[in-house]
Amino acid sequence: MPESLSRVASAVLLALAALSAPPAHADDVTPVAVTVNARAALATVPATGIGANHAIWDANLGTDQTADLLKDAGVKLLRYPGGSYSDIYHWADHTAPGGYVAPGTDFDTFMRGVRRTGAQPMVTANYGTGSADEAAAWVRQANVVKGYGVKLWEIGNENYGNGHYGNGWEADDHADKSPAQYAREVVAYADAMKAVDPTIKIGAVLTTPANWPDGLVTAGDDGTWNKVVLSNAGSKIDFVILHWYPGALDRTGHVEDMIHLARRQIATYAGPGSERIGIAMTEFNTGSSSNGTNTQPGALAAADAYATLLAGGVFTVDWWNVHNGIGAVTQVEGHTDYGDFGLLSSAGCTSDGSVCEPPLNTPFAPYYALQMMSRFARPGDQFVRAGTDQPKVVAHAVRRPDGDLAVLLINTSSGTSYPVTIGYAGFSPASGAPALLTHTNGATSITSSTGGTATSQTLPPLSLTTVVLHPATAQTGLPGAPGQPVAANVTDKAATISWPAAAPGRRAIAKYEVHRQVGAVSEQLGETAGTSLTVGNLRPGTRYTVNVIARDAGGGVSWASPPLTFTTGTPASSSCTVRLTDQNDWGNGYVGAIDITNNGAPINGWTLNFSWPRTWQSLSGGWGAVWTQTGSDIKIVNDPANPSLPTGATATVGYVGNYTGPNVLPAVFTLNGTVCRTE
Repeated sequence: MPESLSRVASAVLLALAALSAPPAHADDVTPVAVTVNARAALATVPATGIGANHAIWDANLGTDQTADLLKDAGVKLLRYPGGSYSDIYHWADHTAPGGYVAPGTDFDTFMRGVRRTGAQPMVTANYGTGSADEAAAWVRQANVVKGYGVKLWEIGNENYGNGHYGNGWEADDHADKSPAQYAREVVAYADAMKAVDPTIKIGAVLTTPANWPDGLVTAGDDGTWNKVVLSNAGSKIDFVILHWYPGALDRTGHVEDMIHLARRQIATYAGPGSERIGIAMTEFNTGSSSNGTNTQPGALAAADAYATLLAGGVFTVDWWNVHNGIGAVTQVEGHTDYGDFGLLSSAGCTSDGSVCEPPLNTPFAPYYALQMMSRFARPGDQFVRAGTDQPKVVAHAVRRPDGDLAVLLINTSSGTSYPVTIGYAGFSPASGAPALLTHTNGATSITSSTGGTATSQTLPPLSLTTVVLHPATAQTGLPGAPGQPVAANVTDKAATISWPAAAPGRRAIAKYEVHRQVGAVSEQLGETAGTSLTVGNLRPGTRYTVNVIARDAGGGVSWASPPLTFTTGTPASSSCTVRLTDQNDWGNGYVGAIDITNNGAPINGWTLNFSWPRTWQSLSGGWGAVWTQTGSDIKIVNDPANPSLPTGATATVGYVGNYTGPNVLPAVFTLNGTVCRTE
């Protein structure tokens, strides 16, 4: 045959051979190194961490079977009345004009199911077609008349979707659909509702960083949705509401910056006392029907996202939805994916009746992800850093109040069983086979067993595995954990860290150690006998997360303190000053302007350097100088026709930047090798 056809035939044979080849066995695979660092503490697992959404169009919302399944999954928060329906729902007569209300879904029925599940309720008040008085009456009915004790109340759902930014899906009868009007109404709702029950918590809707319409500013607005809402209603807000449908299974790398940017906006705009404001992810779904919405890949992504969000301090992550309905049907990893965003089957069929879901309330794979999460990370446990050297294997860990450690291992490979070796810092595991919880591709339950060792396990393909470890020695008589650290006098190279003293154990506390988190390992920054330490040799414009541990006179070590995250600045004075402004943002790109001021001697020929903080950022083009990008590094060289920058002069250059994740702007710039002060 011709040579070209021969090459094609060879390629086909190779492809067929690959398809028929057995999955890689653990004996043939390089072991994955897993690191668990019990000294690098993150957030404590909240009582409301594992949540889900109920919708009034779901006829099974109030059934005992549904409630019992949710209880078995460990769901501890249920949100009502369901997404965009919240802005058309009127609780008093149980109607939603323009939408369908299923029988047996009224508020009292919802609350009965909440109690049977053993969860807390979250209620979304009708902002779009309701009023502050209607919401206050609901609070009265719920907490005064019925005594339900509903503490968490949202004001509307995705109200930025009311058409103000061009796209609209959320019902909104207000003539003014701006963030300023929403903020005014949040104040009115909060005042009316708290006049009935001052103990409730009010949540306001924000846009999720790097998700539409975050970053957009329309005519007449004083800033983005988040800036305007927080600036005008911050004093009335107890928590903010984010929704996240990443649309892919590999987006948990965005979470840390997503939460960081949200917290920074709260701190910048919400006014005094803003540290009280919590973050709730009241709608989450992987949103990836092509890669597995309700099959195992979606479940693995769900567990990873829940763990990452909760470790970052989000106080609830609420799956959309308990029941949702059949969508696009595909085959994923050997199983039928119904494109259903629910935890449980609705038993629906495609429009032509060719494919039907399994019987009603059959759990889908993400159900087992939530169940695994609730068994792995229990309320009161403290997340600690964990990491691996293999992208296909993800690790999370928690330390329990009784001294145990639990490690969640996620193998996202569809064809490889990975052996893992686990190393520990700040924890010594007992010998013997640890307890295991495992969920594999297509399994209809989580299996419990014992096997392997504390330092060696094998992970099946497409699996969730929780390893529960006891400490080698009894954890008694040790110091208590130091309190929440705070940072003061933060400069470009130093910061003073202070913390409440730890309670001594059997022996007196000899010293405190301050440890910086560097991935899954720790770097000790210093130690002191007191409760304050100034740390130096820090890098300008760098985000640091630190913990404090107490060590007693016999060498006994406490749990790590809660984490403290702070960001160093740039020099208070320098021979150059740089000001970067985001002049126009459209959700995945922006126009940036950089003003470069020479505070020193005249310059003839200049080069400005900076680096993108994240791999998902890039340069589309620049002007006013010669721009080049190498990897994540940007170099800006003066226009050859205008090389001089006299003392006191300012040169302005501009660029278009692209991003596909949270857009953390560059903070450190060097002019001819000198670190500039950044304004």
